[in-house]
Amino acid sequence: MSDGVPILIVDDEPPIRRLLRTSLGPNGFHVIEAENGEIALKLAVHEKPDVMLLDLGLPDMDGGEVIRRLRASGSKLPIIVLSSRGDEKGKVEALDLGADDYVTKPFGMAELIARIRAALRHRVQDDGGTPVFQTGDVSVDLTRRKVTRAGEPVKLSPKEYDILRMLVVHAGKVLTHRMLMQEVWGAAGDVQYLRIYIRQLRQKLEQDPERPEIILTETGVGYRLAD
Repeated sequence: MSDGVPILIVDDEPPIRRLLRTSLGPNGFHVIEAENGEIALKLAVHEKPDVMLLDLGLPDMDGGEVIRRLRASGSKLPIIVLSSRGDEKGKVEALDLGADDYVTKPFGMAELIARIRAALRHRVQDDGGTPVFQTGDVSVDLTRRKVTRAGEPVKLSPKEYDILRMLVVHAGKVLTHRMLMQEVWGAAGDVQYLRIYIRQLRQKLEQDPERPEIILTETGVGYRLAD
């Protein structure tokens, strides 16, 4: 068996696959490659990678279809989408289908590796992580529904807590506006309501709400809790 964390790269451009292979290999990853969606779906089952890097523009099917089929099969494989700059709609659709994160081309390798490791940590959390989340001086105890900042209790409204809980459960993962609205309000609605509550949460949790370091904005897409 090959050493390293198995990672499946799905991209029809050989130069991109070569770049990722030569960059990720020395950083502790065993690279598996697929040039289209059908091959990717087969390798996801037979090779059992720990994470997938997925280009949306595949020759045989849209990358979103790969995500849809994997999630329909019950797979929890972390999926990081490689998207072209400006493809905001594609990013949102991929995340709504079940992708964990996205990186915009051209990307820096240090950022990509950080996103991969965050996705792997999130998978561990899904498999039974601690119910207490800590970031900076903010602590969230999901079992006791208790939030503190610098050791002092923070009083949240039910909606504020529901939003924060979603972000904590998926810490490090981008949650789209639609996903948060659907979970907290039960239906997609006016995103402005969500923005108001995010602003209120930042007022209570961030040292500088105008320069947030905990609840991060993914412009045009949604929000991410700093992992």
